[in-house]
Amino acid sequence: MPDGLLNIDKPAGMTSHDVVARVRRALKTKRAGHAGTLDPDATGVLVVAVGQATRLLPHLPLEPKEYVARAAFGVATHTEDASGTVTAEADASGLTEDALRAALPGFVGEIPQVPPMVSAVHHQGRRLYELAREGVTVEREARTVTVHAIEMTDFAPGAVAEATLRVVCGGGTYIRTLCADVAAALGLPGHMKSLVREAVGPFRRADALPLDALESEGAARIVPMERALPSALPTRAVDDAEAGRIHQGQAIPAEEDALCRTGGEVALLHRERLLALARYDDGERPLCRPFKVFAE
Repeated sequence: MPDGLLNIDKPAGMTSHDVVARVRRALKTKRAGHAGTLDPDATGVLVVAVGQATRLLPHLPLEPKEYVARAAFGVATHTEDASGTVTAEADASGLTEDALRAALPGFVGEIPQVPPMVSAVHHQGRRLYELAREGVTVEREARTVTVHAIEMTDFAPGAVAEATLRVVCGGGTYIRTLCADVAAALGLPGHMKSLVREAVGPFRRADALPLDALESEGAARIVPMERALPSALPTRAVDDAEAGRIHQGQAIPAEEDALCRTGGEVALLHRERLLALARYDDGERPLCRPFKVFAE
């Protein structure tokens, strides 16, 4: 089984862990993990790393993320989404499309956000969602998240008004909380009714593999590790002798280029496959030092 990444179109009703377990069974591998959780009710892009690619995840371009959310104004829930118990209601029939559109720019940029109780954020050694299942609510500190863009693509007025929001954001942004915060800025309770993740970095839903096709097409749809590397990361081909040294954890002489002077990182390829990630050591004798080596 090749090492690489799968772009899965996660259906509703499954956890991200459920999807990873199915990938392991379908591809007969024990090594698989996802890059960013999607809630069970959410659908869309779930990037799953297979084999050695699980070690590559921290180095991949997995931002920005793009979502399409359906927000409801006039009803709040304890989970900030449609699965929760209603905690507040108000007539939203006075909300207009213009008022909502005018409020959205206030949520672009670096903004504070309090993680929801159903999140995986740690509190005193436990996940918040574990406490929430026990009926425990704790104070959470606001964190800074980045929203690159937010736009409304449609609006339906009513006692419970609804709008579709397209959001481009950085990692760690809770879209359910964003929907609730937008509603609060308008003086209304609110929640996220549905969520679709359209993109994670370069991985887009239009190219994603339907989960039902995993067994028949999964192996053929794996993106090799070298193709998933950031486009800005330089690459260097190494010969058989250099590859042998790298497998033993040894540095190799650095090539005379700009990176030797900047201490930058480089991907080392052997026979066109990713062998290692390395850093240039621009000391008295410039060296290329591997810090993460992949088996061939």
